[in-house]
Amino acid sequence: MPAINCIAEFDIKRPVRKILHNGIVLNILDTGKEDVVRLDLVMGCGQVDQKFPLQAMMTNRMLREGTAHMTSAQIAEKLDFYGAWLDLSSSVNSGFITLYSLGKFFGHTIKVLAEMVKEPVFPERELRIVTETNKQMYLVNSERVEVMARKRLNVELFGKEHPLGRYAELDDYDNLSVEMLKDFYRQNYYSGNCTIFVAGKVTDEVLGYIDECFGDDAWGHNRVKERMALPEPRGFKEKRVTIKKNDGMQSSVKIGMFMPDRMHKDFLDLRVMNTMLGGYFGSRLMKNIREDKGYTYGIASGIVSYPGNSILVISTETDNGYVEGVISEVKNEIDRMKNEKAAKEELDMVKNYMIGDICRAYENALSISEAWIYVLTTGVDDDFFDRSVESIRNMSEDRIMELANRYLDWDRMVEVVAGNI
Repeated sequence: MPAINCIAEFDIKRPVRKILHNGIVLNILDTGKEDVVRLDLVMGCGQVDQKFPLQAMMTNRMLREGTAHMTSAQIAEKLDFYGAWLDLSSSVNSGFITLYSLGKFFGHTIKVLAEMVKEPVFPERELRIVTETNKQMYLVNSERVEVMARKRLNVELFGKEHPLGRYAELDDYDNLSVEMLKDFYRQNYYSGNCTIFVAGKVTDEVLGYIDECFGDDAWGHNRVKERMALPEPRGFKEKRVTIKKNDGMQSSVKIGMFMPDRMHKDFLDLRVMNTMLGGYFGSRLMKNIREDKGYTYGIASGIVSYPGNSILVISTETDNGYVEGVISEVKNEIDRMKNEKAAKEELDMVKNYMIGDICRAYENALSISEAWIYVLTTGVDDDFFDRSVESIRNMSEDRIMELANRYLDWDRMVEVVAGNI
């Protein structure tokens, strides 16, 4: 077996930032050799900004369904003709519009994108089609125990009135209207609420097209947007919540608790602790509950970050008869992290995995955009990745125990089980 060596150097190329004429910040990552360009428009709006369920997601999704001069079919045909690919998505606090294009056709594809973003019409017929498709997906997912448990965990932690504990119901799909989407678009899709990232082979010609299509004049209903202050989470009232599903072949188990947010001084170190607990295939939870006990095919823990809050989530699916055994062993592993110092070999394995994972995640020209979009949407500083690597390398066995004792309080964890139990 070859020797295991630590990665000596780690560097994520930083973007060159340029202010366009209308005030939009353009982040330039000229890293590619192939004639491919990735363009991301990041809008500062998401789930926390919506007045009605589904409003943010569906506004973003419907951008491709028709403009003042093109139908949805014409948009799809043009992008397909030039070999481009479009991705639309929405998160808690951001909307994403991503275009992948050959550089030689970028002038054509960005004009299609610009019309989509600046002149959408949200046609009624297409809205009903898209809504019906999403409603069917909702009905299918609603029968999955994993989805039941995941949603209920957030409800228990944040409360139903909190934006992060509020989920769309079936009636919300039928209640969606064109006016709802147009209102959300007017309030949130404008040049002053947009940041642009371009990566790949970024030529002067590519920059010229971006400036022409998005950076010349202000577009949309420009204003100074007030950032919404999220209410405090309600906190859970019950230690164990059970969702009965009589025909469930297995049960989904979610265990969660609040953790410090991304800005906290312990956040990066907590990610190392979490990786040892359940953040990769060789974690303690996997070795015990999957390999030793055979209760599940897989179990994982992760820190999910939201604006102002983070939650630690331990998640698995298991046979209905093994639920209590799984929960008991999770508690045992948490107690072990608090009371037994990790071996140096185990910690070294975690460190190598984490640094290698960062390298894999940002190894190519286009994926580097993901790193800097994360920096923008989470509000962390530009040195976040440098500090992440420093945290990993400086982690000690004593620090792992210290963090576990400070933060892993079993009494503050809520357990959600969905299945035939």
